[in-house]
Amino acid sequence: MDKNQGTPDSSVVNRTNEEWQKILPADVYYVAREKGTERPFTSKFEHSKEIGTYYCAVCGNPLFRSDTKFESGCGWPSFYEPISKTSIIYLKDDSHGMERTEVECGKCKSHLGHVFDDGPPPTGLRYCINGVVLDFKKAEEARKKYESSK
Repeated sequence: MDKNQGTPDSSVVNRTNEEWQKILPADVYYVAREKGTERPFTSKFEHSKEIGTYYCAVCGNPLFRSDTKFESGCGWPSFYEPISKTSIIYLKDDSHGMERTEVECGKCKSHLGHVFDDGPPPTGLRYCINGVVLDFKKAEEARKKYESSK
């Protein structure tokens, strides 16, 4: 594990959608670059209780810690707080006849999901995130990798 594991990288990834389409799996591309939505209750992360960090599956940017994840019952992994203010970008979303706030990865600007104001304390927010655009690294695995690199 590098010493900055879980710390967002402030550099921005700029690729065209054509470049992304060549390197991303079709389901990840659909959600991340076409602002799609995975079917509810299908994410392998929805009920996960493992301890670690959730990263953007497109660029590896750290997004959420597992201790901010909660069971919302909405059908997608839900978190009440991102790792940092720069890990997420917020955009107004008026699509589908609704007023929502879209969240994108702060590094590669991939669509992640939406944030709502019906979450638990301490923030009162619910980041409803498509699991297909998340990668997860267990805390123990990361610690072992770090220890072995000393």
